[in-house]
Amino acid sequence: MKRAELVQQILAKKSFLCVGLDTDPERIPTHLKDAEDPIFEFNKAIIDATKAYCVAYKPNLAFYESQGVAGWASLQKTIDYIPKTHFTIADAKRGDIGNTSRMYAKAMFENMSFDSITVAPYMGVDSVQPFLEFEEKWVILLALTSNKGSQDFQMAGQDGGAPLYEKVLRTSQSWGTTENLMYVVGATHPDYFKLIRKAAPDHFLLVPGIGAQGGDLYGVCENGLNADVGLLVNSSRGIIYASQEEDFAEVAGQKAKELADQMADILAKKGLL
Repeated sequence: MKRAELVQQILAKKSFLCVGLDTDPERIPTHLKDAEDPIFEFNKAIIDATKAYCVAYKPNLAFYESQGVAGWASLQKTIDYIPKTHFTIADAKRGDIGNTSRMYAKAMFENMSFDSITVAPYMGVDSVQPFLEFEEKWVILLALTSNKGSQDFQMAGQDGGAPLYEKVLRTSQSWGTTENLMYVVGATHPDYFKLIRKAAPDHFLLVPGIGAQGGDLYGVCENGLNADVGLLVNSSRGIIYASQEEDFAEVAGQKAKELADQMADILAKKGLL
């Protein structure tokens, strides 16, 4: 998907919501567990209920890999079911030596037809470049993640200078462009968005941590928005597990709509609509 197409979807829906499909078989409502493929049936219902309010979906591959071959089949059916208008993110956090990264890229982009993949930058440019060689596909590079352990390395100063996440932002911009490179920046670090936008003013940011992890949408948007909106704000558990009863999809749709309505209000007040 091209950047212009993504921006068009955001403005048309007045939403920059990404729904995380972190589907845990143990949390699937009981009435679906006798289905031939409970994971896909759950995802299908979530997609049907939320697709009007979001512009992207982000399956976390760990939840599918843990189920073996059946999990991979559920994931492929899920990707095939997501409307082509929606941006898809393989939350895989891959990154290895060049020939291995190339195989990871082929798996996600050619085989499964994801639009993007999350990639760890620790091994440097040659581990990231193979993902950037695919036309109209995106790398979403880990910069400042939402977990507590982000303080261990990402926020640590390098030889008394800038923190590692800032070095990642500044160095990696020469690897790709604003048309194929995004960054992961956690919503649990709202005070850092002003600094991050100085380092990467034009790139899209994927922002996990809204909802169950306690991130604040308004705090993120205060300094995170740019002229093209420039944000994909993800909510996973706060939407898909808002109910574990038979009304789970209806409640998920309501939660997605609540976030989308907040986003529309923010965009209007910022003059971006």
